[in-house]
Amino acid sequence: MAMENVGSLDAAIEQLLNAEKHARLAGDVAATRNAVTEILRLCFEARAWKTLNDQIALLSKRRGQLKQAVTAMVQQAMQYTDETPDLETRIELIKTLNSVSAGKIYVEIERARLIKKLAKIKEEQGLIAEAADLMQEIAVETFGAMAKTEKIAFILEQVRLCLDCQDYVRAQILSRKISTRVFDADVTKEKKKPKEGDNVVEEAPADIPSLPELKRIYYELMIRYYSHKNDYLEICRCYKAIYEIPSVKENLAEWIPILRKICWYLVLSPHDPMQSSLLNSTLEDKNLSEIPNFKLLLKQLVTMEVIQWTTLWDSYKDEFENQSNLGKNLGEKAAEDLRERVIEHNIIVISKYYGRITLKRLAELLCLSVQEAEKHLSDMVVSKALVAKIDRPMGIVCFQRAKDSNDVLISWAANLERLLDLVEKSCHQIHKETMVHKAALKFLKRE
Repeated sequence: MAMENVGSLDAAIEQLLNAEKHARLAGDVAATRNAVTEILRLCFEARAWKTLNDQIALLSKRRGQLKQAVTAMVQQAMQYTDETPDLETRIELIKTLNSVSAGKIYVEIERARLIKKLAKIKEEQGLIAEAADLMQEIAVETFGAMAKTEKIAFILEQVRLCLDCQDYVRAQILSRKISTRVFDADVTKEKKKPKEGDNVVEEAPADIPSLPELKRIYYELMIRYYSHKNDYLEICRCYKAIYEIPSVKENLAEWIPILRKICWYLVLSPHDPMQSSLLNSTLEDKNLSEIPNFKLLLKQLVTMEVIQWTTLWDSYKDEFENQSNLGKNLGEKAAEDLRERVIEHNIIVISKYYGRITLKRLAELLCLSVQEAEKHLSDMVVSKALVAKIDRPMGIVCFQRAKDSNDVLISWAANLERLLDLVEKSCHQIHKETMVHKAALKFLKRE
């Protein structure tokens, strides 16, 4: 009975192949497409998977094969990938379709989706490096007909696999293909109808996330990347972007943990103009009043007063080490970095109040040894966070910037100008008083 079914299938395919040939040579697009799809349908219904693969390869290689027929064939066969009896058959079918669609611009989107399916299978098998290599073969940013959200989702998948492989350099290169401005686009605006001759953009599949969801996925992946580099300021900026998503801001249970993380990573970030700007903008956030202890922590950093490290650590130690609040344990290095930031803040505060100070007194104010105080001060001078000079034999630190000859001359010129202005104003006042006094004397003489 099985032999009869095979024989009837072969006969039906042979008949359809002849019909396909006549239609193809006649340039009949509809008839060719119908013949091709019918062959695939018969193979699928007969569960003849090997025959299906052979027919796909054969039909795609026929001389003068029409683009529309190849497109219809690939699209129909893609629907059968989820109906295969086992994983090996599915992989074989995907590979056949991949080889057929390779190098054909009119089925580039279908090929990208096939590669994504194959990469997912490889990942489930534990072959993450192989899955990452497969995904990187496709440059979806050049696909004009692919929906914007589908492009972003595909690139984000490439980035995720690179991060899973710990290939951080390639992950950064791929992430730069996505412009963050695309997440701020107004999705409510009506799409313009394509003009004649323009590429028609396909609708994204139903399983592709929306733009706000993609924004969150993007920044979560970037947090993973910057966590590897211990770049606290960039991590903070990523959390800030997630915090600004409308769906997050509306949910109290979501934004409170994120705002906590923003505060912690701000405190851990080295002092620079960007950090200072973010710090002030975060302090202006009304939602910060919901977590008053963090508001107090940030206020301490903007206030020009020395922070006692022991007092601060005793107050925030439990919060800092609490994994549930931070999402992940920051570890010992972050605790050291926090102490480093407090010392940096204290040195900046001291530099505002003192022009010159002894190293011994500086060490006392910082609660450090003289050697440690000198090391921290030197590090800040090297990183250009501060201007200072140390007279080691005398043990004196000078925070004043040394002026060159041009600066001194400019200063003298400015002082002379101010002096001459004062002399002129004084002369004017004296002349005015003299005139008033003379007028008063004349008036008295007349009387």
